[in-house]
Formats: sequence, structure tokens, C-alpha cells
Amino acid sequence: MPNRPAAFDPGADSDARPTPHADVPELRDFSSDRRLLLLAAMAVIVGSGGALAAWALSRLINLVTQLAYFGRWSAAPADLGNHALGAWAVLVPVAGCLVIGLMARYASEKIRGHGIPEAMEAILIGRSRIQARVAILKPLASAISIGTGGPFGAEGPIIMTGGALGSLFAQMFHLTNAERKTLLVAGAAAGMSATFGTPVAAILLAVELLLFEWKPRSFVPVTVAAIVAAAWRFWALGSEPLFPLAAATALPGGALLLCVVLGILAGLASGLLTALVYGCEDLFERLPLHWMWWPLIGGLVVGVGGLIEPRALGVGYVHIGALLQGQLGGGPALRLLLVKAVIWSVALGSGTSGGVLAPLLMMGGVLGALFGGVVAPADTGTWALVGMAAMMGGTMRAPLTAMMFGLELTHDIAAMMPLVIGCAAAHTTTVLLLKRSILTEKIARRGHHIVREYVVDPFETMRVADIMAQPAEALPASWTVRDVVTFFTAPDAPRRHTSYPVTDRAGCVVGMVSRADTLRWMLGEVAPTRTLAEQCAGQDLMTGYGDELVGHLADRMNATGTGRVPILERPSGRLLGLVARRDLLRVRAHAARHEREREALIRVLPRREAAGER
Repeated sequence: MPNRPAAFDPGADSDARPTPHADVPELRDFSSDRRLLLLAAMAVIVGSGGALAAWALSRLINLVTQLAYFGRWSAAPADLGNHALGAWAVLVPVAGCLVIGLMARYASEKIRGHGIPEAMEAILIGRSRIQARVAILKPLASAISIGTGGPFGAEGPIIMTGGALGSLFAQMFHLTNAERKTLLVAGAAAGMSATFGTPVAAILLAVELLLFEWKPRSFVPVTVAAIVAAAWRFWALGSEPLFPLAAATALPGGALLLCVVLGILAGLASGLLTALVYGCEDLFERLPLHWMWWPLIGGLVVGVGGLIEPRALGVGYVHIGALLQGQLGGGPALRLLLVKAVIWSVALGSGTSGGVLAPLLMMGGVLGALFGGVVAPADTGTWALVGMAAMMGGTMRAPLTAMMFGLELTHDIAAMMPLVIGCAAAHTTTVLLLKRSILTEKIARRGHHIVREYVVDPFETMRVADIMAQPAEALPASWTVRDVVTFFTAPDAPRRHTSYPVTDRAGCVVGMVSRADTLRWMLGEVAPTRTLAEQCAGQDLMTGYGDELVGHLADRMNATGTGRVPILERPSGRLLGLVARRDLLRVRAHAARHEREREALIRVLPRREAAGER
């Protein structure tokens, strides 16, 4: 039997050496190319479309409200507290929700729900494709729902509609799934930017909730679309803040600790609201009725709630503004909070179409105003702003978006520090108490799991030299076919790998030989005296390099179906080691070890004292 193979052998040499792999990319901080400019140009169109969709939907909501409560054909804003329907107003939300149930049953079930979870689902599992009828029916259903008194916000449907327009536009061109996703999210961000005049918050919302990545390829087009939409809004409505504060007030240093308390309270309220929404949904699931009729029941609850507190109906931007002006507090504010929470949870759990952002702002604002009425009665507007942002950041798990949203809504830079503290505290509370947010819970109930933590891919930071097996076992090129067959089939041989690299006398790899090759050779297809150098001549050999990124090598292994790759030294081509598929798992283990293992790198106390020994 031949000797055990080694990396070097004084056997025959061969000229059949692999050339350095030419497909190793130049390492860069980012992977974007010139197509980024194309996507940015397309985002200008998508941003304009998102702004137009936001304008159209807001006018459509006003029109439905005027028709349903006042019998007027007008798109002017209306105050639902001034209608003259009396107790008959209870039937208005019922009629609107009945229409929505019929639309969902016979047109498209995708019009049900918040809007943002549907956009997330389309991105994750739908290849960023949204049907044209959803782009038409979703805003129509939302306008009917909100216009007939539904306690929802328009931002969720607008985000879904803007995303649908971006997706439809992208589907007209030869784009990748990732590029189509970028334009979908660009449309969604444009819709939010045009609705509230908050382009930076819209960009952050895209990053925190919709993109599931942090790349210039997606960030730049989304930014372009959000800025374009905001520019259209500023041109039409001016640059004044949507919700100005009564006075820009900087809280004193001691009050910043109270922002932590308010943030924790908002986080607890976020958990309660999430549980209430999905508890209502579970109750509707148990009803012996088709889901088409659930919105009708939700509409009845909304109608009754509207009799108790009319300000709880509709979007309620006027009342949000009153909270920030310090004009609403005490008993009326508490009644608004309780009624809004109940009718919103029941209506949303019933499957009615509507958004979550405006209700969260209102309920968070009431919570902040009530808190401020206790700790600082003269400045309830600032506390209402902190409560709004904290409730939004905690419930949606988007703290950066909530911080910037509060600033852009009010243009009050003095509120920066309280907003940061409140949102961080609320986010910490909900992350520790709840497994999922109000948005991802909907997706999880449909059988999909979303990880909201963004980390650097360890495959893109580790080098092949960090995971390769070394020293590498190799077969000398001077061996004959008979020697290799004996090597693999000897009964007393140790456990063999499935394949081995073949090296010449200089230690350079000339080919690979596998167990499957020997089985073919045993059938007599190859002369037993033929050497491995001759057998491997002209072989299409895949190789890697020690300084290559693991991710690039793994991609090439997957594309070619290669199980073991010899790793070479630059530029000599000498064999350094081997990487098998199982070695790729070391990357995952390495990252997990950094997360799991704890150690003190600097010891303040001597070892015996640190261990508790005296």
C-alpha cells in the first residue's frame, strides 16, 4: 500500500497547475454599482406618484366624511363632532364596515388590516409584487372606513398605496427582486413624507421597518422619493409644521428622568394595546360567522363609541394638535384615551382597513398630557409630544423613526433630548416584554417570522484562512490510478474524506480526486498505470485563497455545487488548506461564540478576591 498522502511529495511534477481565480472581486465598503443612479432617477417618478396618492386619498377621506355625516359633496375637512345625525350616527360606521367586508370578500382580502404588515409581507415573501387591484381597492376601502368614522390613520393605507404604485412601476422594467423592493419602499416612504411633511422620518421608517437591509442601493432611491414627495407637499401646503407646539420649551435636567418614566409607561401601554388588538382578533376568530361580517360588528362598536366620545372617531388630527397646544387634558382626555383604545382595538381586530400611526399618536399624546398634568401642569404640550413619539416608537419598534417624527411634526428642536429618552425607554420596555410588535405579530400569525435585528454578515468579514482546515491532506501527482483505488478501498485504511487535492512536488494543486472517481476507475474506464498528473490535466478546478472573504467562496461553492475547495497561497499557488461545507458552519459558530461567551478582560481585583475568597 502506498504511503499516507502528504502536502508535498518528491514524485513527478506536472505543468497542469490551476491559474489564479480571475473572479475574485475587488473588496469595497459597499456593493452598489451604477444602477444606483438608474434607481434614483426612477425614484423621482415613484416619489411624485406617492405624493399624488397621498393627496388623492386625503381628499377621498374628506369626501366620504362629508357625504356620510353631512350629505355634502365636498372634499374639505370636516369635524365629526358637529354632525346633526344624533343617535342615527351609530349606523354610519356600520354601513361603512359592511361595504368593506363585502369588498374584502368579493374583490380582494388583501385590503384588510393595517397596511404596513401587508407591505412587509409583500417584500419578504411576495418578491415585492403588489397587484394593481390592491393599489386601487386598498385606498378606496380605507377612505370608506375612515370617512365613515373609523378610528384609524390614513398613513398605513397611504404607505401601502405608495408601495403598490412603486411596485407596479418597477414591474414594468427588467429589475431584480432587490431593485423592485427598493422602488416599492420608495413609494411607501413617499406616501408618508407627503402625508405628514416628514421626509427624514419616512426614510428612517423605510430603514427600520421595510427595507430589511442597509445599503446605498436602497437608501439613496428611498431618500430621493421621500424628498421629492415632501417637496410636492411643501409646494402645495407650505413648510409649516403639521402640529406646532404652543411654545418651544426645553425641559430642565431633572425632568429628563421623568422622560424615562413616561417612556416606560408608554412601553407598557404599547404592550397593552397590542394585546388588546390581537385579543379582539382572537375573539372574532371564535365567532360562528364568516369573516366578511366581522367588520360590521366592529363598526357597531365604533358607532357606539362615537356617541360616548365623538372626538375618538376618524383620523383626529385636530385633536392631536389640541393635545400639543395644551388645550386638552383631565377628564376629557382620559375619556378620549379609553374610548379610542377600545373602538380602535375592536375595529382593527375585526379586519377593517385602516392605519395605526395616527391612533397611536393620539393615545400616546393623551398619555403624555395626563402625565404632564401631574408632573408639570404648565407644559403639557411637550409631555404630550414625548408621549406620542414614545407610544409610536414602542408599539411599532421604530424608535429612530419616532424620534425624528416628533421633531419634524413640530419643528421643535428643543424637544430633541426628551424625545430620544422617551423613545429609547419605550423601545427597551417593549423589546423586553413582547416577543413581537403590533406589525410583526400580524405576519407571524400568517406563518412567517421576521428578525428585526440588523447585523453585519460574518461571511462578509471573515477570511477563508480563519476557517480552513490545515494542514491539508493531499495526494501526490506521481501516484497512479491503482494507488488511489487502493488508498480509498483498503480495508484497514483510516476514515477517508470524500475528495482530496492532488499536488505536484512543489506543493501546487493540479486537480481534485474524489471517491466517486475511484469507483469509475475500478470499472476499467482508466488504465491503472495512468498517473494523477495525467488524469488531472485540463481539469476545471475551483480554488480559493486564504485572504478571500468566506462569503464570496461560499457563493462560488453554492453556484458550482462544489463540496471541498483547496485553498491556495498568493501568488505561488501552493496549497494552504481545505474548506468543506461543514467548515462554513464555523462562521456561524464564531459569531454565536462572541454573543454567548462572557469574560472580564481587565481585572480590578486580584483573582482570589474577585472569586469571593477572603
